[in-house]
Amino acid sequence: MLIKTPHTTLDLNSRVHVMGILNVTPDSFSDGGRLTSQTDLLNQAETMIQDGADILDIGGESSRPFAEEVATEEELHRVIPAITAIRKRFSTPISIDTTKAEVARQALEAGADIINDISAFQSDPGIVDIALQYDVPVIIMHMQGTPRTMQVNPSYDDVIGEIRSALAERIDWAEERGLSRNKIIVDPGIGFGKTIGHNLTILKNLSQFSQLGCPILVGHSRKAFIGSLLDIKDPTSRDDATSVLSALCVQSGVSILRVHDVGKTIQAVKLAEAVLKAVDN
Repeated sequence: MLIKTPHTTLDLNSRVHVMGILNVTPDSFSDGGRLTSQTDLLNQAETMIQDGADILDIGGESSRPFAEEVATEEELHRVIPAITAIRKRFSTPISIDTTKAEVARQALEAGADIINDISAFQSDPGIVDIALQYDVPVIIMHMQGTPRTMQVNPSYDDVIGEIRSALAERIDWAEERGLSRNKIIVDPGIGFGKTIGHNLTILKNLSQFSQLGCPILVGHSRKAFIGSLLDIKDPTSRDDATSVLSALCVQSGVSILRVHDVGKTIQAVKLAEAVLKAVDN
């Protein structure tokens, strides 16, 4: 599938694409407060691009469990200067990670290319109008509850079926308002209202989400379930484990991997794709 953005076209059929995470927040679970200056931000962006990042995902509001909401003005204060600075220096597509239509609008004006809405239009339905106005793709994610409630007691009778149905309903809702399915990317929402068991089931059955007819994005990087399974308390020490899961995702037909360590992920993706393309002798 071709994903057209204001600055480029991404051919998601050609290979797995890698999205680098740039959080300009003081409280994100893994890297909150690390990119406090524009110099740090640009250096990190440059490193990710040199390592092979296809997209840079910029977020100004933490979505970690129990995170508090951030006011629109504060979120704009965090993300707009970051997007402006990166766009002046680099041509790499930028994704704005937000649930607010006004933040999405100003981010696109500043040079962003993609909207990444973890609420799937439910927090602010106006995001679909912004996507239509600017003709940009949207990533919609499944989340049971909100960041403040999602990990209280997540439960499902059929985790894959329920997530797939919920995403299908959101796709239908967006299509009814004019947003074409070929502008939508789906994210099953690893760690967002899911237990360890739920996350593992999702990863085992990622290929089932292809039935939705949209590219699949997975955001598993440094998540708490990895730390729990491997007893790794420091999120920044979970990149090797994240790369193992990235390789498994490639085998499941995932189109985009959203990660903190782009370099290790690129290596995992290349190896996994080489194995899949190997010719039997």
